[in-house]
Formats: sequence, C-alpha cells, structure tokens
Amino acid sequence: MNTNTPPNKDKSKDKSAIYADLNELRRLKYLAKGFSFTPNQPANSALSGKNVSKLRGRGLNFEELRHYRPGDDIRSMDWKVTQRTGKPHIKVFTEERERNVFLAIDQRMTMFFGSSNKMKSVVAAELSALIAWQISDSGDRIGAVIYNDQQTKVIPAKRGRQHVVNLLAEVLKKNHELSIDTSIDQSSKNNAHQQVDDSESYNKMLATLNKVSSHNGLIILIGDGHGFNDKSTDFIKQLRQHNEVIACHIFDPLEQTLPKMSQMIVSDGVQQIQFSSEKKHVQKNYQDEIARQLDSYVKAAKKYRIPLIEIDTITPVEQQLRNALGHKAGSKTGAKTGHTTGIKS
Repeated sequence: MNTNTPPNKDKSKDKSAIYADLNELRRLKYLAKGFSFTPNQPANSALSGKNVSKLRGRGLNFEELRHYRPGDDIRSMDWKVTQRTGKPHIKVFTEERERNVFLAIDQRMTMFFGSSNKMKSVVAAELSALIAWQISDSGDRIGAVIYNDQQTKVIPAKRGRQHVVNLLAEVLKKNHELSIDTSIDQSSKNNAHQQVDDSESYNKMLATLNKVSSHNGLIILIGDGHGFNDKSTDFIKQLRQHNEVIACHIFDPLEQTLPKMSQMIVSDGVQQIQFSSEKKHVQKNYQDEIARQLDSYVKAAKKYRIPLIEIDTITPVEQQLRNALGHKAGSKTGAKTGHTTGIKS
C-alpha cells in the first residue's frame, strides 16, 4: 500500500475522473450555452448541410379560423366553413412549443474505460447533463433510456428543472454501479460471449426507444456504439421513420491508436497477455479490428442520414459540443475553444 496519501482535493479530482458527480452535473447547467438542437443551425453545424438531414422540428397545432386574406395559402382553406358561411375561411396553425427528446445513455462496462483523463462513462454522463439542461431551457420535454449490461431504465419525457435533476440522479446511480469487480465477474462468466452480450444490451435499448418515442421527436444516442449489428440497423430504421436521430460517439484516444511499447500488458481482469505493440503487424491488426467494430455503426449513420458526432475523453465536453454544433470561438455564448471535434456524416 502506498503511504504517500495525496491531498483530499487531489483525491476528489481523481474520483471525479472515474465516477460522475451530481454537483458537477448540476453545475453544467450554466455551461449549456452556445449550441442548440433547433432546425435553425449555423452553416458549419453537424446538424445542417446537404450531407445530413435537417431537423424536421415540431408539429402544428390548430389555433383558429379566420377570413381569407390575399396571399394566404389556399391549401389552408376550410372548405366546409367557407361553404356554410359563404365567405372564404382558412385554418390557422401554430408551431408546437414542445416536443419529446429522449437521450439513450450508455453506462455499460465498455464505457468504464479511460486512459488519461476521464472514463467514457463519466463523459457520457456530463454530455447527457449538458444536453438535458439545454433541452429543458428550450421548453421541450426531456426523457431518457439509461442502460447498462443488465438493465434498461426509462425516464418519461417531462419538463422542469427538478425533472432534469431526477434524470441525472438516475444516470449517476447507474454510473456508480460500474466497478472493476463487476468487470471481473462479467469476464469470468461471459468472456467467450462478450460481443453477443454487448449486442443484446444495445438492441434492448433500441427496442425500448422504439416503444417510448412518439412521432416527430428527437433521439440522441450517447455511448460508444459497442454491440451494433444488423439487428441494430433494423431498429435504427424504425426510429428514423418518425423521429430525428443524432448519435454522439464517445471514445478514448487509446482505443483508436495503440501506444508503441516494447512490453505491453493487457488484462480483462481475469486473464492477461504481454506483447510488443511496436511491431507494425500488431498496429495494423489493431487498427483493422477497431475499424471493423465501428464499420456497421458508421454505415448505418450514413445510410439513414444520422449526424455522428465524435466526443473524446480528453477535451472538455462543452467545448466539443459547441464546436460540433457550429459554435464560433470568441462569440458571446461561450468560452474559447481550441479543439476541433471530428464529425462523420
């Protein structure tokens, strides 16, 4: 045991990198600025442009009948009232002020990883908080499907600050259930079927989203996409028939580029292997495997015109989100941004 105990402040900092903190998630309310999910997007936003579908926005509510005026759209004419009164009338509609937004928040063991800054699971919780606060402030209803390897928790879409706090508390609960002991237990039981388990939990989440989401809603997927397969593509197709979908892919740099070391030891908590990552064929095989795992995920996003926003575990989440959604450095809505987030569309 190390007798050099770091200061309490450092302990707190180290812990916040491993597990999300409710006070931090609440504090992010004040950083949820400089981006939005409305149809009107900056030209350089991931949600605009010809390569991705524009948000359809909300539906229309009937407001009143009034006399026809020159220039009115004849398609809004109410012919029954016109015939009955002998004077042309049209129906007036107003845009709905609310829509349902559901966050699909990944808190599986594949998210319990971070090489240098924060765990992917913590970044997912912080990203969820930023989006939830922004959506709530815009007047829309916010809900969530929070899932881990065994359970899928549904938070109905509602409005209000307290509802967001309750939603984040549920995220925190799932986040704090993650541990290395859980990883060891799952590895010993399911080591030969891990990919199958990832697919089952991922598809269960998608099936749940199809049940709880209504027409003209917005679905935001927040996770690493592990377990995405052909069945997942079918669920995504169903979701996209009536809703907009945005995917936020959370990754750690170590997952994309294997560091070159003469002796590298890798363990899943039960077994371990030692090898040299300096060899070219090891690097190539690793890159090919990573590309293969994400290939179907990326293809489905392109096919169904789903914006794919990449969020890493190093840069502050609010900066990455503002960059991805067209925030310009130096504007009044946010702080400086010194990192360009990758967007796949």
